[in-house]
Amino acid sequence: MILKEGQPIDQWHVVYLIKENPYAESYRVEDESGNPYFLKIYRLKNTPDKLINDGEVTEIAVCRQLQHKNIVSYIADGIYNDDAGECRYVVATYFSGELLSEMLQRKKKKKLEPKVAVKIFIEMLQGLQYLHERPGVLLHNDINPTNVMLSSKTRGTAELIDMGHVSPCFMGNAPFDTADLDPRYASGQSFLGKYDERNDIFAATGVFYTMLTGKAPWGVEFTPQMSRKEKIRLVQKARSEQGEIDVDDIQDEKLQAIVACGLSLSYTERYESVDEILNDLLVDDDSDMAQEIRNRLAMREQEATMNEQDSGSYTSSDRTQAATETSADVQIKRGGGNGFADIAGMDDLKDMLRKRVIMILQDKELAEKYKLTPPNGMLLYGPPGCGKSFFAEKFAEETGFNFILVKASDLGSIYIHGSQGKIADLFKKAEENAPSVLCFDEFDAFVPSRSGDLGSNQAGEVNEFLSQLNNCSRRGIFVIATSNRPDKVDPAVLRTGRIDKQVYVPMPDLTARRLMFELYLKDRPCGPIDSNALAEKADGYVASDIAYVVNEAATIAAFNHEDITQELILKTIEGIKPSISKELLKEYEDMRNKMEGISRSNSLPRIGYR
Repeated sequence: MILKEGQPIDQWHVVYLIKENPYAESYRVEDESGNPYFLKIYRLKNTPDKLINDGEVTEIAVCRQLQHKNIVSYIADGIYNDDAGECRYVVATYFSGELLSEMLQRKKKKKLEPKVAVKIFIEMLQGLQYLHERPGVLLHNDINPTNVMLSSKTRGTAELIDMGHVSPCFMGNAPFDTADLDPRYASGQSFLGKYDERNDIFAATGVFYTMLTGKAPWGVEFTPQMSRKEKIRLVQKARSEQGEIDVDDIQDEKLQAIVACGLSLSYTERYESVDEILNDLLVDDDSDMAQEIRNRLAMREQEATMNEQDSGSYTSSDRTQAATETSADVQIKRGGGNGFADIAGMDDLKDMLRKRVIMILQDKELAEKYKLTPPNGMLLYGPPGCGKSFFAEKFAEETGFNFILVKASDLGSIYIHGSQGKIADLFKKAEENAPSVLCFDEFDAFVPSRSGDLGSNQAGEVNEFLSQLNNCSRRGIFVIATSNRPDKVDPAVLRTGRIDKQVYVPMPDLTARRLMFELYLKDRPCGPIDSNALAEKADGYVASDIAYVVNEAATIAAFNHEDITQELILKTIEGIKPSISKELLKEYEDMRNKMEGISRSNSLPRIGYR
């Protein structure tokens, strides 16, 4: 090993080794604050010449150029010297979710719902589009399910990872190591040394096919002992015998045509650019994501036109943009899902909500008979990472209501009073899609106390919220607000008729932690697991910490094609600190006492984890 556990390297220190080969090693590292990062280090004297360009490791030079939401993010790079010689390293954002291959593995039929698959596919294509539009054109060259990360930090956004094979277009000997490429997701032209945009699109479409069908393209499976040449021969044999890809397992005709074109064995009949395949994907798609992409493509075309015209006049498109700024751009998740069954622990809270909220919302005849007033909303508050936003989504699934998640950035506007218009539009959309759960994440950012130093615009936005919240349950809207700092929320929002209930969501107890480990490990390839021992080891860890630990261990196991073991999870726990310190937890307990009152908190049973 080049580095040792606990060893400092510049501003980071090594936590543990993830993966190694004869010339490079990958590590999990942390900065001084305990934030995790991914570090890959090359020993130059062992690194093949074709991986070095103008004295620099090509992967490091490329990563330095890239910054996109669907590409793993570069942080820094540097030089490290030891007794064996000079090394070069690059630091990137750490894996904050699960690999697409891992997600598919834990699905019962090894495939995804078409809507989910399309979303991931579009995000992959956007990452490729960014690469292909870089100066000189950059290719990823290694798109497959193990190189797509679904980031938990951005609620499952797909990111392309592993930039070790990035290159410009070329024909001939590959300027990178091809031994670890997966031939199932490579075009026949790449076997002859031709790498261009169409090869990347072919590979991405192959991943899309796998997401839709649960199978690798042409149904090819490899054994661990196979060499790359044997794998290529097997792929070529399957394609030769079967001909064009069979799309009968895909139900949607539009998706059938897209997969058939993207995986065509004829080079000239395949998609030439990402724009072409995106345009086909977005036909008749009125989703928010599709509209956002169409708008961005249209704006890019418009910018090109305006640059050619050399004019600084105020155009009609500017006026249209100003008008649409008052429209709230949010996604509506339709009813369905497993509801409270997906939540480990929190039995007291679930039981209370079933009896005092869900029953009244769902049974209107019973509510009218007993003259029960429908609740208007509730505030979930407490330490970060305890699953408040997740609980809100599962509450919507339990009731069968539509779910709208709103972040502060969704209501931002560059126009005076634009945000107030967006707030009104948001409640109008929620009413049009009633019954609906309207969830405001980090509610203190929406309605800060007006006793502070607020500008007139922000005070106006708080007033607009107060107006819209008044008895909104009569319009079929139930509001759930989540906050880590409820003391910063304007008190007028928390009165009866607006946010009726305030519920403290505390740290998970031993039983809840055990259930979380069992839930997060379910359907993953595991060895013998003692979830109770894991729960005891994870004392002080919140829900997001435990999810992160499991994903972390699963990622390492996936890279090494091994089962997730008890030892691996315990080692992972040792390398990840709890996100909530004892001092911070005490602050939240004090905050709870202030919110609920000492006498009330002593007389009522504690809700949530025990």
